[in-house]
Amino acid sequence: MREIVNLPRLGEAVVEILLLEWIVKVGQSVAKGDPLVLVETDKAEVEVEAPVGGTVVEILAEVDAEVETGAPLCVIESSEASPSD
Repeated sequence: MREIVNLPRLGEAVVEILLLEWIVKVGQSVAKGDPLVLVETDKAEVEVEAPVGGTVVEILAEVDAEVETGAPLCVIESSEASPSD
C-alpha cells in the first residue's frame, strides 16, 4: 500500500520549514522510525522519520524548498501488508 508522508507539525508556531537534505533516495528501503529528510525550523534542524516501513518510491519536495506543515514530502510503498506465503 502506498503511504504519502506529509510534513508533521514540528512546533506550535512552526508553519513552514526549509528542506535541507534528503537522507534517503528513491528505491531505498526504510523501517518505521528511520530518518527520511533533514529540515530546518527557525530554531533547530530536525529529522523527519518514516511513519511506516517500506520502499521510498517518490520524492515530492525538493531540497532548499520551503514546505508548509501537512504538505506531502514523499511516497513510501509500505511493506507492512500481510505476507503472501
